[in-house]
Parts: sequence; structure tokens; C-alpha cells
Amino acid sequence: MRKLPDTLRAKIDHVKAPTRDAVADTGDVETTVREVLAAVRDRGDEAVRDYARRFDKLDIEALEVSAADRRAAVDGLDRQTRADTEFAIERVHDFADAQMQTIKPLDYEALPGLHLGHRVIPIEKVGAYVPGGRYPILSAPVMTLVPAKVAGCSEIVACLPPGAHPAMIAGCHLSGADRIFRIGGAQAIAAMAYGTESVPGVDKIVGPGNAYVNEAKRQVFGAVGIDQLAGPSEIYVVADASADPAMIATDMLAQAEHDVRTRVGLITTDRKLAEATLAEVERQLRDLPTADVAGPAFHDYGEIVVCADEAAMIAYSDFIAAEHLQVHTTDARATAKKLRNYGSLFIGREASVVYSDKCCGTNHTLPTMAAARYTGGLWVGSYVKICTHQWLDARGVAAVAPPAIRQSATEGMEGHRRAAALRLA
Repeated sequence: MRKLPDTLRAKIDHVKAPTRDAVADTGDVETTVREVLAAVRDRGDEAVRDYARRFDKLDIEALEVSAADRRAAVDGLDRQTRADTEFAIERVHDFADAQMQTIKPLDYEALPGLHLGHRVIPIEKVGAYVPGGRYPILSAPVMTLVPAKVAGCSEIVACLPPGAHPAMIAGCHLSGADRIFRIGGAQAIAAMAYGTESVPGVDKIVGPGNAYVNEAKRQVFGAVGIDQLAGPSEIYVVADASADPAMIATDMLAQAEHDVRTRVGLITTDRKLAEATLAEVERQLRDLPTADVAGPAFHDYGEIVVCADEAAMIAYSDFIAAEHLQVHTTDARATAKKLRNYGSLFIGREASVVYSDKCCGTNHTLPTMAAARYTGGLWVGSYVKICTHQWLDARGVAAVAPPAIRQSATEGMEGHRRAAALRLA
């Protein structure tokens, strides 16, 4: 991570500092993934099945989930779970559709006879990795598949670990996956990137996963597109003296139960709030059923920072560039307008991260590890290409050819000069 500027360091004080670096040592992950990618590229389905036996301890004959199995997974959902899944799908679909309406084709006449523009073209084939993980995250397929459907992608492929909960298969089906495969880990990324006898090669791969999935996406990038590289989940809260320490602690621990490497933090201008929140986290951990995960996450990677003033609080938050950023201040909307680096912003005490994680409509696949300094999260725009075009008549040629000729001559590119001059003649 970028070094904290000394001028900012002087304006903050840690009530609770992280004891470990959130970017954990991946050890032999890079080497292992390289071997997996090469094996799947060379041996296709055979290698995928070998890795299922090795990593998942399962012998998978049919890699693709059949139509009958898809129907059975959907029919196996209890009524309320299906209703809640469809509610989440509707919310994500509607928000993605609203976003899509803002992405418009362009055609205009820049100079007389010089016409420029762009088209919005859906990516043809998209692959979504749907993680298994510690819990069956029912919203995971919704977030990656529904926007692809809204964008108009021609073929949408989903891969999920062989042992995934049947509700995850149902989620993929209801969210619009054209094909679903029981393939997990780096081998799933390899199969979608290179194609196998069963799995079609795709043009872009999206979706979060563990360190092996992340490294596989990094290594196949270029051969295919990827959405982003995802690290452990993160939640930070910026707050002033008006905030509720019990609410902040609850929201932090809710995110911390994702993984023992989750980063959680409070950035505040009020020391009393900082100390009360620290005490409240420890109190809630005593009876939290997932404390075996949330506790290590908070103790190892959690931080609580007191800042000298609001400007330092904003600056430190922008330095952290958290995946999820909650704003608990007296005027949360005013504070929000001053923030610029975050994956998704949760404005006011009623806007909990959990609503976006599950079903409110914004996407929960967001940048981590300070990537929010330069990118936003997964959205419908991730599934389209903005491709430019131009056309000229004689008036346009007369305007642009002379400077193109002169520039080409200056550069010594005679072929370019001739091509530019040919149209002018």
C-alpha cells in the first residue's frame, strides 16, 4: 500500500491499530495457479476433473449442470428463499437498467464534414465465477449475472465449485445464466479463459474468489478481460460524535464474519466514540455465533483511528479507499460530497452495507486493496464496450489532412504522409 504522508500521519492517532498486513503472503499460489492454467489449457476437461478430485475431493463426470438439475435446484428452494432471491434479482436488474439508460451512443459533427461518435456494444461472451466460500452467498450470482443480462451479452457462463449449495445453482439459473458448470478455483478461470471440450471460452471473466481465483484472473488477463482483482472484504466508517458506537460495531462485525482477513475500521473525530466502539466490538464478540471468524478479522486487521479534524478524517478515508464506506455524521450527505475514494458509499445511519450485500440493487462486487483510488465496482457498464467510429466527406478531409500530412512528415512516417495526402488530392 502507498505510504501514508507524514503530514497526515501527524493528524491521526490509533486507538486500535492492525497487527497484520491485510495483503497476506500468498506463498506458492502463483506457481500452483500457473501449473493449473497450463494443465487446463493443454488437457481441457480431463485436467478439470483431475483438479476436482484433488482440490474438491469429488469425482465429477458431467461438468455442466443439466436442465433437469437446474429445475430441481429451483424447485428445491423454499418459497420464502425463492421470493427473496427474486426480489434481489428485480432490484439489481432495475438499478442496472437505470444505469444502462445513462450509457448512450454518440454521433456528432465535430467540424463540417468530420463526423465522430461511438457505439455501445455488449461483450459477446461473459464468464462469471460464483464463489463457494464459507457461506452460500445467495446474492453472489445475482450481482455478476443479472447486469450481464441487462447489458445484452449473447452468452453468459457461470462456474461454481462442485460442492456448492443447490441454492447457488438455483440463483445462477434465476439470474439468467445460459450455462452453468460445476468447476471451482483456478481451474474454472482457466476453463473459461481458454475453453475446453465442455466449457466455452469467454471474452471477459467477472466475479470474486479466493487467492487462487484472484491469481488465476491476474494470469489470464490479456487473453481475456477481467473485472478487477479482489482482496479480502473491507468496511470502514467515517463518523463524528453523533454516531452510535453499538450500530458501528454491529456493522463492522457483520462484514468481519465474511473472512478472517476482512479489514474493518472506524475513522472518527471523536475519541469517546472510538473508545466506546472498541469496547462495544469486544462486548458483541462474546455472543456472536460467527465470532470465530469475525474476532480474528477485527483483532488482526481492524483499526480505529481518531483524527484531529474533519479534513484529516476525510483525507485518511480517501487514503484507505475502502471497499464499503459508511458515513455516520451529523450531516451525512454533506460529508459524503467531500469523499472521493470508495467502492460504494453508504450515506447515513440507515444505509447499512448488508442491504447492498444482499438485495437493495447496487452491486456488491467492489474494489478492495485501495483500488477504489482508480476504479469503481462491477456495474452494467463492465459488460459493454464503448467503440468509436468516424466518417468524413471532402470538407472533413480538407480540415484534417493538412495537419496530418505535416505531422507525418515531421515524424518521418512517409507512408502515413502519403495516405493523408491521397485523400486530399
